[in-house]
Amino acid sequence: MSDFAFFRFVSLNILSEEEKKSKDEIISVTEQVLDAKGIECDSKISKLSEEKIREILNEVRKKRRKLTREEREEEDDEERKKELEEPISKVSD
Repeated sequence: MSDFAFFRFVSLNILSEEEKKSKDEIISVTEQVLDAKGIECDSKISKLSEEKIREILNEVRKKRRKLTREEREEEDDEERKKELEEPISKVSD
């Protein structure tokens, strides 16, 4: 289903080059957005206006940015935790 939505994004030429290269991620996030909107089949996607497709892509971009931000925060938290768990080396007098 989301492959078709991705195809609509591409055919309308509304994806950035980076988004085109991140096809699997865009499809995954699009699936989440479409599920939240109750859009469950290609026939519904094919009937959506360009404006609605653009709205969906904007939601995909927001969700993707949020997921990326959360992943970075998790990585930072893990690094801080590792730093705290490392033994403090003794300084020789």
